[in-house]
Amino acid sequence: MVDPLFTTALFQVSGGGLKLTLYQYKTCPFCSKVRAFLDYHGLPYEIVEVNPVMRKEIKWSAYRKVPILMVDGDVQLNDSSVIISSLKTHLITKEKSMTEILRCYPEMKSVNDRGKEVTEYSNKYWVMLGELQTLAMYPEKEMQKEEIKWREWADDWLVHLISPNVYRTTDEALASFDYIVREGKFGPYEGFFAKYVGAAAMFLIAKRLKSRHKLQEDVRQDLYKAVNEWVAAIGKKRKFMGGDHPNLADLAVFGVLRVMEGLQAFDDMMTNTKVKPWYRRMERASLNHEGRDLSRTGVEHVKEGDRSAERSQPQTEQ
Repeated sequence: MVDPLFTTALFQVSGGGLKLTLYQYKTCPFCSKVRAFLDYHGLPYEIVEVNPVMRKEIKWSAYRKVPILMVDGDVQLNDSSVIISSLKTHLITKEKSMTEILRCYPEMKSVNDRGKEVTEYSNKYWVMLGELQTLAMYPEKEMQKEEIKWREWADDWLVHLISPNVYRTTDEALASFDYIVREGKFGPYEGFFAKYVGAAAMFLIAKRLKSRHKLQEDVRQDLYKAVNEWVAAIGKKRKFMGGDHPNLADLAVFGVLRVMEGLQAFDDMMTNTKVKPWYRRMERASLNHEGRDLSRTGVEHVKEGDRSAERSQPQTEQ
């Protein structure tokens, strides 16, 4: 039995071949996106819960945000979308090392309109594949563009609806921080302070976010509209945006929405939108690690396609 006081937890499921350590806040939607990907693909990973106040667990890192994923103890992946794209690339093109793959996502620093330095990554929504591998992963025209579009939407729009909704009222803010304190890494006094002071602060911040993102007075309506747009984009003929199986957009949207579970905003969303059937399918796919066997089959399919292509090429004398 694992001691609940330990700061790490190990999720043991077969597959992967990499030693993965995820530094996270459990209630962070970007961290939840990464967990959704890892769980679906059946990749074993260790969790280190980061104290959101002191962040001493990542004091060794120049990059001060979460999630951070350490691969085999020496390769650091930052940014949830880079992490997901890099790992998906590795699952399909196992001949490439994570260091080689990471070069495909160069870091760019800039100053935003508020004078704050920000770090962004090129190509972060792209899985770096060869032509045959791309055809195997995206057999239908426009599938890749659609996946990228909705992954961007999850990061650029959907995620910004979470805080204004879970901190919409003072009661909801207190309930949210009660959950954050229970699930996060806080000492007893720090937890008490975080719950009441943090809830008050986030209630005010949520109001500013509502104004910044031009949300309606009742922010629930923006959440409902966004979720129903997502369901409409999937359509009635597909189980997931990826068809019979979730793609990276499905996993991203599921990861973002999942952080509201147990809160009033989540219950309202499930009651007042059409998302429930898709969400329950995603829960089952994640819980059962359905992407594990699918990834293996996909890799074998791609390799067989590569061999077939080689046999069809004219042979040259060496």
